Amino acid sequence: MKPRGTGHLLARVCREYRSRVGGLLLGLGLHPGQEMVLLELLREDGLRGGELARRLRVEPPTVTRTVRRLEGCGLVNRRPDPEDARCFRVFLTPEGRSLRDPVTRCWERAESDAFAGLSDQERAELHRLLLRVYANLTACGREAG
Repeated sequence: MKPRGTGHLLARVCREYRSRVGGLLLGLGLHPGQEMVLLELLREDGLRGGELARRLRVEPPTVTRTVRRLEGCGLVNRRPDPEDARCFRVFLTPEGRSLRDPVTRCWERAESDAFAGLSDQERAELHRLLLRVYANLTACGREAG
């Protein structure tokens, strides 16, 4: 059997990391991906659904489903876009806004768990290398698009 390469390992690491974050988020009543919508709205409230999809690099129907679920939990409100009746804007409720610190703590905990035993220098090197990999992949995406 051929040895698995670095790309395969990276995919497995990402899946495990996401699973760890997801487990922590369940304690807040959130499912994986929902926190990403909340975090974007914490950066800029009142985004259009299509803009959320673009920023999160997901399809618009995915954002629509996620926003509906968050709305059902009382964390966001959808309102018609006054400039375009075909669109909606998404706003955090006070309950949604109150999740800023707990969601941040979930991500910090997952990072602490994942990088346990690595020195500051090793963490910095891993960060630098991942930034390069990310830049390579996003450049490929721009070429294809």
